[in-house]
Amino acid sequence: MVVITLQRNKCIGCNYCVELAPNLFQMSKKDGKSVLLNTKEKKGFYTLKSNDFNILEASENASKACPVNIISVKIN
Repeated sequence: MVVITLQRNKCIGCNYCVELAPNLFQMSKKDGKSVLLNTKEKKGFYTLKSNDFNILEASENASKACPVNIISVKIN
């Protein structure tokens, strides 16, 4: 299982995650911050759990490109 976590409150709105993984992220029109699609929020962390390993490369690229290191990708 691929587990992606976003600390949205620390997002600076650089848009790298959306460019590298558009099927996982989009920018909010309300506040200009990244949104991890299809997630559940808990204490400021937005988490996506997926059995689709096809999202692994794109999510890792988004995580590496994030200048404030608020995206984590783990495999369980």
